Amino acid sequence: METKIRKIGNSLGITLPKQVIDELHLKDGDKLEIITNNSVLQLKQVDSDFEDWAEAYRELNTTYKDVLKELAK
Repeated sequence: METKIRKIGNSLGITLPKQVIDELHLKDGDKLEIITNNSVLQLKQVDSDFEDWAEAYRELNTTYKDVLKELAK
């Protein structure tokens, strides 16, 4: 499947074919992570709910690290 790079303001962008949008159940406002490896470009869906949970966990773990260690004993 191919798509074309287009100028969008001062940036470049691509449009995703409807088949890809439907297959991945994408909707307006969804986030995609861009991964590059040599000459390979990957787009990966970002699970916003999980990302919110993971960020809350990181903050909690940083703030209450010592308390959590004591509770784990």
